[in-house]
Amino acid sequence: MKKMLLGFVLTLGLAGAAQAAGGGFPIDKAPNRTNDMAALQNGAKIFVNYCLSCHSAAFMRFNRLRDIGLDDKQIAENLTFTTDKIGETMKAAIDPKQAKEWFGANPPDLTVIARSRSGPGYTGADYIYTLLRTYYRDDTKATGWNNMVFPSIGMPNPLWELQGERAPVQEKVGSHGHEVDVLKGWQDVKPGKMTQAEFDQNVGDLVAYLQWMGEPAQNSRVRIGVWVMIFLAAFALVAWRLNAAFWKDVK
Repeated sequence: MKKMLLGFVLTLGLAGAAQAAGGGFPIDKAPNRTNDMAALQNGAKIFVNYCLSCHSAAFMRFNRLRDIGLDDKQIAENLTFTTDKIGETMKAAIDPKQAKEWFGANPPDLTVIARSRSGPGYTGADYIYTLLRTYYRDDTKATGWNNMVFPSIGMPNPLWELQGERAPVQEKVGSHGHEVDVLKGWQDVKPGKMTQAEFDQNVGDLVAYLQWMGEPAQNSRVRIGVWVMIFLAAFALVAWRLNAAFWKDVK
């Protein structure tokens, strides 16, 4: 009994620590586009152009992108580098030694990142969607960037050319006897190639691709699961009627 109570207390402590590590910033709901082939294709393009230079997806092969409606020619011409073959896995172009020198650690593999970043009340997709949209300029940091979801993040804003540069507008609010900074909005410092609405749309596509990449068969699994449940329901009805027919003459 003592061991069970101790385990329960430790679980609560770890959960609290995990929530504190997230900074307490509200997490936005990511759009669900894992069935949208156009969104997944656009997300794959953004991933290759803006993420794959530093982050690998070592458990995903280029030719698996056939599942989102691309043929081998489209994959080879638009989503691979000159040295890549479509049967190879998605490997980062950066030298691991240089990455460790620049960022303090090797950038993590992103194959299942959308499945590994979930927390209390939000999914990994929600977390990534919010994180990529809350970067801001901070000259006190070595990279020149900071993040509302992940304070003192080691990764600079990978999509800054698209989003532009922004600064948070914060206001001090009393909470439990202490003053805390609450985000009230954003101030544009330097415009990007996209409007904020366009940027949010493209980040949603990127997150959808990361979701799909974490489990490419998830849509097939759901479809098969629905048909299995329909079959089981029909079979249960047949079994119930057979059972009634077998026992009708038994008193």
